[in-house]
Amino acid sequence: MITKEKIEKAKKHFQKTDPVLWELSKKINLAPRESDGNYFMDLVESIVSQQLSVKAADTIWKRFVALLPNHEVDPTLVLDLPDGKIREAGISWQKISYIKDLAKKTIESGILFEQFGIMTDEEIIEELVKVKGIGRWTAEMFLMFSMERQDVFSYGDLGLRRAMEKVYNLRKEPSEKTALRISNKWKPYRTIGSRYLWKSLEM
Repeated sequence: MITKEKIEKAKKHFQKTDPVLWELSKKINLAPRESDGNYFMDLVESIVSQQLSVKAADTIWKRFVALLPNHEVDPTLVLDLPDGKIREAGISWQKISYIKDLAKKTIESGILFEQFGIMTDEEIIEELVKVKGIGRWTAEMFLMFSMERQDVFSYGDLGLRRAMEKVYNLRKEPSEKTALRISNKWKPYRTIGSRYLWKSLEM
């Protein structure tokens, strides 16, 4: 859980290591976060949401959940759903194949989710990208928001690159080398630093 205390510790760290992020953190009220721990559901929602606006993704997600008994997003129940029914909810055939692949691997694999608590970030990413439709960006968002790992930075996130360009007064979107040089100053609180950058886009 990313607690209020952790956020305050991160801010003190930014004050010493990155004055730009420190100044930004004073202007933004970052709320603590607590995941519900349903990793399978979080990943299915990530797949459904890919390349969609927030509004469209929310609508389609609600339709999908409504298809499941007691609205329970469970791998066995998802596998039992006819593909045609899922398609009627607005989910593409390709995404349906991704969701079914994730459900199958969740049931069959002894490592997916169950071992994540004792695995490193990179080990978790390696496992997740074996699932069709899950790339590095989705895996990194999973680490940040579902597992609440506090030291993750995702160069693949367009919002983070744009926020970095704006906050650090760069002439263009940062290269990976530049982005990593900046974000490495936030260690071990890169997730919290990233959340401040995302919030800056709303200012």
